[in-house]
Amino acid sequence: MRDDADDIHPLFHGAPKTTEFKKLRKRIVQNTREAIAAYGMVADGPRQKWLVCLSGGKDSYTLLAVLHELQWRGLLPVDLLACNLDQGQPNFPATVLPAFLEEMGVPHRIEYQDTYSIVMDKVPAGRTMCALCSRLRRGNLYRIAREEGCSAVVLGHHRDDILETFMMNLFHGARLATMPPKLVNEEGDLFVYRPLAHVAEADCESFATAMGYPIIPCDLCGSQDGLQRQQVKAILDDWERNTPGRRNIMFRALMNARPSHLLDPKLFDFAGLSLRDADGSDDAAR
Repeated sequence: MRDDADDIHPLFHGAPKTTEFKKLRKRIVQNTREAIAAYGMVADGPRQKWLVCLSGGKDSYTLLAVLHELQWRGLLPVDLLACNLDQGQPNFPATVLPAFLEEMGVPHRIEYQDTYSIVMDKVPAGRTMCALCSRLRRGNLYRIAREEGCSAVVLGHHRDDILETFMMNLFHGARLATMPPKLVNEEGDLFVYRPLAHVAEADCESFATAMGYPIIPCDLCGSQDGLQRQQVKAILDDWERNTPGRRNIMFRALMNARPSHLLDPKLFDFAGLSLRDADGSDDAAR
């Protein structure tokens, strides 16, 4: 049996009525609400408008659905505008997302910008395309957000994306950093939000598959083998298989940073530390 009631947003029409799916849906909604509240994504003052970026992948569909459910339930007092940036990739099914968004009654904007040709021209053969592709995409999304009067660009990065980025920075960038759930762009005029920051990738995949959303694969970055992110993902997958729950433990560690127990003098005044400040923290560090 499937749920076709009129008291839910059309994005949830046809949702499975199984107990397993209901738990999955509830978990995704709760995790998203937690992130929105924890990182102050909804500000006081005039009603906000968010540009919700939709690539056609499982993560962005999950983002779109959960934000509209929260809005539908009166739990997210913002206006939502879905946006797909068609980057001119060969064989991209350009009609899929417009048709889907029209059917779902979701306000949207489809923008065509041939960044694919730029990436293929600028990036030498054998080199990864993600960095340039991401910069070009982000610049266009910022422009669209300004044109549409949006205060925030909202992305579908989830918990596992954040963990992978942290590991990549650790292994390859020599820094402790990752994708923050909330930041201000370099120009200082737009927020960037990641409401799925607490949501597991597996939950996004299970949800989008169960709902039967028309998934569009990325044939640019996703087609390249040997990327650093794929290698890190394989490491995390291996750890998770050997110790179930390891990803969640690592993610919670990112929410429990202790500058006094790291080594960065810009974050903690080690030089100014005196004996009267001692509180047993040395024992705790061992």
